[in-house]
Amino acid sequence: MTISNTSLIKKLLLIFLVITGLHFAEAFLMPLIIAGVLATLLLPLCRWLENKKFPKALAVIVSMLVLLTVLVGVGTLLGWQISELANDFAVLKQKLIETGVRLQDYIFDHLGISLKKQSQMLHEEQPSVAGVVQIVADSLVYIFTNFVFVLAYFFLLLYYRSHLRAFILKLTKASQHDETESVLNDITHVSQQYLLGLAKMIFLLWIMYGIGFSVIGVKNALFFAILCGLLEIIPFVGNITGTSITLLISFVNGASLTILAAIIITYLIIQFIQGWLIEPIILGPHVRINPFTTVIALVLGKLIWGIPGIFLAIPLIAMFKIVCDHIESLKPYGFLIGDIVTGKEKKEFIKKLRKIIK
Repeated sequence: MTISNTSLIKKLLLIFLVITGLHFAEAFLMPLIIAGVLATLLLPLCRWLENKKFPKALAVIVSMLVLLTVLVGVGTLLGWQISELANDFAVLKQKLIETGVRLQDYIFDHLGISLKKQSQMLHEEQPSVAGVVQIVADSLVYIFTNFVFVLAYFFLLLYYRSHLRAFILKLTKASQHDETESVLNDITHVSQQYLLGLAKMIFLLWIMYGIGFSVIGVKNALFFAILCGLLEIIPFVGNITGTSITLLISFVNGASLTILAAIIITYLIIQFIQGWLIEPIILGPHVRINPFTTVIALVLGKLIWGIPGIFLAIPLIAMFKIVCDHIESLKPYGFLIGDIVTGKEKKEFIKKLRKIIK
């Protein structure tokens, strides 16, 4: 069977138009989708409160307060560790200056660029103080505005969820209502499973990195453990970035080659445990997306919506896979997105481990 050039061009044009539309609709769609993903996470709590005879509005408000409490808690924990790191900022700054001087000497010796020319190049690249202040102010306004929108959408999506579900059912034929209900339930479930599983995985990574970095003698081990765990939100790239930052700052602090090698070994061991134990057991098969699709989703997320797009890429592609799995014409795309079937040995290993845990 061959695909006509016209059909292929139409599909490519449709993909281009969708990506372009998503990019230009960022200001509207991004807060709405973030709120939708968070709403699915707190949906079980909201339902439980309503079953306990809480008024719907009060149940939604309590769910929102729980979400804010978690966000404030994580922010406080990270801020506390940053303040601990700030105590060594003067020493770290001095060591960075010394490292910079050695780097300048190396560039002069090997590339022949004079120190004056290097300083001039750095000065030209540095933005003005007014420019930095303007960028920071714009960023704070952007974050605060979107945060308010996210909270508003979060409340409205939970409060009007039944109305929205009825609207979606009205868009489909009566004979397709059961299938549509199944798709909506699966999308909600996969979003909940991903977010809860991610939270559990980050917590376990905090423990493992905290123990590993403390044992090998990394300075400010708890901070780097929290950083490496939180960056796990970005698959593949996040954990490598966290470990690279740990290596860089440890190197600047004068860590020995033994400690630097131990950091890499700790990272490899934790990644093995994460890939073979934590992800298969906690995230489950419904959320597992193959690495090829994951990388493409992350790149497209960054291209379309920047940093928030990276965070939203995986749950959105997992939801899209659910839709593909329920529509006959889209099933090949669901197969393409899904993870490759794991080997027999890995399946048996995971099966035995689950029995032990149960």
